[in-house]
Amino acid sequence: MRILFIVEKIEFEPLGILQLSSILKRAGHDVKLVIAADENPVAVAKSYQPRVVGYTAFTGTQHFYLQVNRRIKEEVPGVFSVFGGPHPTFFPEMIEETGVDGICLGEGEDALPDLVTALDASADHTAIPNWWFKVDGRVVQNDLRPLIADLDALPFLDRALLYDIHPISRHAKNRPMIMGRGCPFNCSYCFNHAYFELYKGKGKRIRQRSVDNVIEEYAQLQAQYPFSFVIFTDDTFIVSREWLREFAGKWPAAGGAPFHAQVRANLVNDEITELLVQAGCQAVGMGVESGNDYLRNEVLNRNLSREQITRAAGILNQHRLALITTTMLGLPKGSLATDLESLELNVACRPAYAATYLYQPYPRTRLGEFTKSEGLLEGSFDDIIPSAVQKSVLKFASPQEKHRIEHLQNWFAIGVEWPALVPLIRQIIKLPKNPVSWLAYKLWKGYALRRRIHPYPMTVKEFTDTVRQFMAIDTH
Repeated sequence: MRILFIVEKIEFEPLGILQLSSILKRAGHDVKLVIAADENPVAVAKSYQPRVVGYTAFTGTQHFYLQVNRRIKEEVPGVFSVFGGPHPTFFPEMIEETGVDGICLGEGEDALPDLVTALDASADHTAIPNWWFKVDGRVVQNDLRPLIADLDALPFLDRALLYDIHPISRHAKNRPMIMGRGCPFNCSYCFNHAYFELYKGKGKRIRQRSVDNVIEEYAQLQAQYPFSFVIFTDDTFIVSREWLREFAGKWPAAGGAPFHAQVRANLVNDEITELLVQAGCQAVGMGVESGNDYLRNEVLNRNLSREQITRAAGILNQHRLALITTTMLGLPKGSLATDLESLELNVACRPAYAATYLYQPYPRTRLGEFTKSEGLLEGSFDDIIPSAVQKSVLKFASPQEKHRIEHLQNWFAIGVEWPALVPLIRQIIKLPKNPVSWLAYKLWKGYALRRRIHPYPMTVKEFTDTVRQFMAIDTH
C-alpha cells in the first residue's frame, strides 16, 4: 500500500514520521514524503495516488495541514486521511473537520500499521486502539493501547525518506537522535503531564533504549551519512544515572561524536557533569523558564529555586560545557517586570547563549487551560501560530506592555551577554518591532550556536546552506 506523508517545511527532522516510515516499510508498504515548501503536495498526491495520506500536527500548524488535506481529498478520490502528533492527541475534536478520516492519539508505531493492514485487506478498521474515526456521520472513539515498553524493538529511523529529497538535511554535520521517551516532571506548560494522564495505568512513564541500541543506530547513521555532532532531543538526558554511567563508558569507545543534551538544574551535580564530559558532551540545554520565583514554581510548577539554577549553571560552566538556557516570556500572571527578572537570572547563569520564547498556551496542558479559564487568552487555541518568537496570544495590562514583551524577545539574549546594554534595550523595546531587531536576534543567535554550541568544521557550501536555512526559520 502507498502512504504519503506531508510536512509543510523542514526546520527539524520529522523524527516521528521517519520512525513510522521505517515500520511501514518493514511491513512491505511503499512510503513517500513531500515537503510542501519544495513541492506542491496536491500535485504529488495526484501523481503518487496514495491510499493513505498522513500529517503530524503541532498546535498552530493544523490549519495548514487541514487546508492541504481538503484539496487532496478533492483531487484524489478514495484517499484516507489521518492526523497524528501533539495537536490531534490533545485536541481530537479536529476529527469533526471536513476531510479528516482518522485521528491517532498518542503513539502511532502500532496504531498506524494496524490501520494500514486493515485498509489493505478491506477489513473493518473502526475498532483499532488509539484511533478516533469518522464513520457514517458519527465519531467512533477507541481506547489507547499500552505504551511501547521495549524501544529497542523499534527499527531505526528511515532517514533516507527525508535525506533523499532534502539535500540540506542529508549533508548537515549534526544529526538529531533520541535515547528514550517520557519525562518524570509535571511542568504545567508542557504536554508530558497531560500525555501520561491519557496513558495512566498503561505503561512506564520513563522508557529508555539500551546504550548498545543507541550506539548501533549511531554507527549505521555515521556510515551512511557522515556527520560531526549529535543533538539528543530527549527532554532530560540525565534522568538515569546508571544509564548515563554506562553511556559514558561505551559512547567514546565506539567513536561516538561530540553531542548536545538536555539537563535539569536539580539533577545536575559534579558526578553527573563529569560523566557527561567523559562521554564527550560539549553543550547542554537547561530550562530557567522564569526569573520570578512565583511564576517559576507556582505557575509553571518547575519546583526549582534560584539557588539550584545558578548552582547548576556554575557546575556546568566550571566543567566547560557550553550552556544554553531557555526562558519563556509573556507568561500568564507575568509582566514586563517579571520578564526582566528572568533576564537578570540568566545573567547570573552566564550561559553561552540564552534562548527565549514567547509562551504559547497549548490545549489540554494545565497552564493552557488555566490561561483560557482566567480570560487571559486573546481569541481561542485556534489563534495560536507555529512561531514562538513572533507574537503572544495572551492579554496583558496594556497593549504597550504586550508589545514591549514581544519586542524584548529579540533583544533578551543580547542583554544577557552584555548586561550593560539593558538600559538601552529598555528604550529600544518601546519602538515598533522592525527588521533591525529581528536581524540582531538572528545574527547573535547564529553566531553563538555556530561558534560556541556546535563548533564543528564546515565547508563553505555547508556553512552557506546552514545560514540560508537558519535565516529562513521563523518559529524559534
